[in-house]
Amino acid sequence: MDATLLLRRCQLVNGEGLVDIAIADHRIVAIAPNLPVTATTELAIDGRLVSAPFVESHIHLDSALTAGEPRWNQSGTLFEGIEIWRDRKASLTVEDVKQRAIQALKQQASQGVLFVRSHADVSEAKLSALKGLLEVREAVKDWLTLQVVAFPQDGLYGRKNNEALMEEALKLGADVVGGIPHYEMTREDGVRSVHRIFELAQQYDRLIDVHCDEIDDPQSRFLEVMAACAIRSGMKRRVTASHTTAFASYDNAYALKLMGLLRRSRLNFIANPLINITLQGRTDTYPKRRGVTRVKELWQNGLNVSLGNDCIQDPWYSLGTGNLLAVADMAVHVCQMTGTAEIDACFEMVTQGGARTLNVESDYGIEVGKPANLIVLAAHNPYEAILQRATVTTVISQGRILVETTPPQITWHG
Repeated sequence: MDATLLLRRCQLVNGEGLVDIAIADHRIVAIAPNLPVTATTELAIDGRLVSAPFVESHIHLDSALTAGEPRWNQSGTLFEGIEIWRDRKASLTVEDVKQRAIQALKQQASQGVLFVRSHADVSEAKLSALKGLLEVREAVKDWLTLQVVAFPQDGLYGRKNNEALMEEALKLGADVVGGIPHYEMTREDGVRSVHRIFELAQQYDRLIDVHCDEIDDPQSRFLEVMAACAIRSGMKRRVTASHTTAFASYDNAYALKLMGLLRRSRLNFIANPLINITLQGRTDTYPKRRGVTRVKELWQNGLNVSLGNDCIQDPWYSLGTGNLLAVADMAVHVCQMTGTAEIDACFEMVTQGGARTLNVESDYGIEVGKPANLIVLAAHNPYEAILQRATVTTVISQGRILVETTPPQITWHG
């Protein structure tokens, strides 16, 4: 057998012994120890961890790299961020969005991210954010898979034309229907928006990803509405609830009842621990809430959970580099998932769990016949990868080496 690329002595996430991986015609053609294969390029992995790529399941590329424009978020709150973005997006252009988004995606890809779901604000009349990200989706398709969510940042019913703009976004090619029911003007508008989102998703055959209950208010309970709609529509695993931070503030009696409904719904969940630990709990004195949804309990109940960066240097979060190992590390800490199985689960939440959320499992994973998208880390297992925030030394996209990075070299002069 001949191959274009051969990786020797790879440690896979399952930890079942070293294998070689042969790649030809952009696909994985063989996985086994000591493959009798010749290849155009051969890499000596020497027992390091080889994983399917990281999956960024929740980010806002339209606002990425705009921190301080037109001003800094001094309160650090979600709502000041929304106000700042409302001013910034008045000057938004398609080229502005494209330039920043591609810069952010290159930064993420260099850190092992090859699948991304980005929200695009469709609350402004020109739809510049959406149009820019749709052009980016086309521009990067040879090395990264990008999904675009039509996201009504100001609410589906926040202004007269927002519902029409949402439908126009879907006609233009958005992959996913978004929403923000807790930001609608009334509880009734929020419920109405969830029902409309499901109607549009079924009409246009799209996935759903809703910013749901991203607030500390324990009376914000749109997650139950989403779960009920997922069950009644039969969409279930095609539906994602992002953030759900209010879930952390529900009393346990209601949370227990809700968890049973969630198990029936089979919703996907996305937590964004870097952002949620920063934005939420701002009105608390002490004790101060962590502001992150019940990640551990959702995982323990067999529900799919993935993790995202949410923001990279924008009005909501002035920090961030797009590194998903930093996100997994924060999840380990803030969700108190420090058991060995729990740490492995946090690694899965930025890999396989994200693929389930994006509904791309058929093209994801290290298996014979699948597209050759994989990463090599300067670690030997998921625990080491998170512990050290390991450098992704090699990124292979569609069978080609996309990025190579040399880990920092320490020289001790003691």
